[in-house]
Amino acid sequence: MSSWFNRKEKGIVTPTDQKKETPDGLWYKCPECKTVATMVEHKRLLSTCGNCSYHDRIEAAEYFSFLFDDGQFEELDADMHSADPLNFVDTKAYPQRLVATEKSTGLRDAVRTAHGQLDGLGLVVAAMDFKFIGGSMGSVVGEKIARAIDYAREHRLPFLMISRSGGARMMEAGFSLMQMAKTSARLALLSEAGLPYISLLTDPTTGGVTASFAMLGDFNIAEPGALIGFAGPRVIKETIGKDLPKGFQSAEFVLEHGFLDFIVDRKELKARLHMLLSMLQTDKGAGTETA
Repeated sequence: MSSWFNRKEKGIVTPTDQKKETPDGLWYKCPECKTVATMVEHKRLLSTCGNCSYHDRIEAAEYFSFLFDDGQFEELDADMHSADPLNFVDTKAYPQRLVATEKSTGLRDAVRTAHGQLDGLGLVVAAMDFKFIGGSMGSVVGEKIARAIDYAREHRLPFLMISRSGGARMMEAGFSLMQMAKTSARLALLSEAGLPYISLLTDPTTGGVTASFAMLGDFNIAEPGALIGFAGPRVIKETIGKDLPKGFQSAEFVLEHGFLDFIVDRKELKARLHMLLSMLQTDKGAGTETA
């Protein structure tokens, strides 16, 4: 029987047909500190690095899975998807881009909304998905958020918005910008009803989303290291003609300058939200209705 390797003068050579490839998806390498861990461990830590706490981007479904008790929730307006009000065409027609994105992502649009229980407290959550056209805010995003807020008002439940967006969706132009006013007006009604609104800003939260519902929370909180801003650093630098401070637009910088209430590690998010919502429930009916 021949050996599994052949010894040569310049080293050991393994025949190609006997080489074992490492399966994809078994290991995770942190882009920040380069620490390597198994994907099982990485997922156990909710897609954060166990060494430096770098937070990977995750999807709405993953937030729902660990925020709602036992991962159980009821999705709202799941089948809503965008139209093409402007007959927009860039490198391809907007309807074609929507169909291709829906097929590649399995999503209907850039936000999902749902209600369920968080440690026994009823909660409505809207969470954005960056992989759907950069988490851009179009008519569907604004409408689904508005309807989720209406559901929270009707059932007297607190509302959590998880933002991750590149801003307004250019393919819908003015229709996209209208969503800023619509969602802000609905949040004003939520406030008048005495119901809590918590805004969680994740990486990145920019453009018209930052300029509207993302920064209107009773509590504005963020994940560590999240990019938060309106225009990009290059545009701002060219506009003001000055170099920007180190760490500009990071969650830590924004917190230091008074635009956030606190930064929370994803692994602690559910516990911190439960503590905060418990403190805010002055109305005994708010948040206790079965969701």
